Amino acid sequence: MNPKTILITGTSSGIGKATAKRFAALGWNVVATQRSPEKDTELHALPHVLVTRLDVQDRASIEDAIAAGIARFGRIDAVVNNAGFGQYGLFEGLSQSQIDQQFQVNVFGVMDVTRAILPHFRSHKSGTIVNVSSGAGVFGLPMISLYCASKFALEGFSEAVSYELASQGITVKLVIPHGGVSSTEFHARSAQEFSKSEKLGDYQDFVEKMNAAFAKMAGGRLMDSDYVAGFVEQAVTDGSNRLRYYVGDDARGFVDARLHKGEDAYMAHMHRYFGPEAAK
Repeated sequence: MNPKTILITGTSSGIGKATAKRFAALGWNVVATQRSPEKDTELHALPHVLVTRLDVQDRASIEDAIAAGIARFGRIDAVVNNAGFGQYGLFEGLSQSQIDQQFQVNVFGVMDVTRAILPHFRSHKSGTIVNVSSGAGVFGLPMISLYCASKFALEGFSEAVSYELASQGITVKLVIPHGGVSSTEFHARSAQEFSKSEKLGDYQDFVEKMNAAFAKMAGGRLMDSDYVAGFVEQAVTDGSNRLRYYVGDDARGFVDARLHKGEDAYMAHMHRYFGPEAAK
């Protein structure tokens, strides 16, 4: 039996790279896509791995990467939409171009890759699409409003389209890491973004308090990329129609509050961290 093939976006580092290595070790063919594949120093040396260019903001590169994968391995059985990034800072201080880029990569890029692979999947009446989301698509956090908005959009798109694609034998999954967003890099970047605009001085007290809050939350939130990649593997291979795979220990209870408590209890929980009373 021929090995299956998976195409993964954003494999130059992090979860994408760990996922590519994990599936290669499982004996899958891997189409490991990157914006700058010429910089790859590791994945191209693995057996049954094709490292090729795909920039989710370049539709031609998406079509080319899919075509290259099919030409090399005969077919593609799964796609992992991992490429994405986060923008930090006060919403009022972010430009329209920054807003556009956030959605171009995290939302429209996923949609373009999905649209491009669907004819191939439909022709086989099978296929799995895994979209890497975030806890920031489940609960909102200050200072990353654009990132939250993009991931909330990804969550809604993935759930809605999953019903359509199930009729074609195609499965959609969401892997949702809910840790790492509040690292020391996060609050340092937030402060940097705030400092770019002298017009936002009214927020200074709030930003300082949020930086302190995120600093306290930073410990223990970072997860190993391969640990998350293990959940991607599960989502691709478990044969279920399960939509969401939550990854993390939810130490602050944000996911639990969002999913299992009523609206008032959830908002009270979040305000304890981020509302005016959090500063007292």
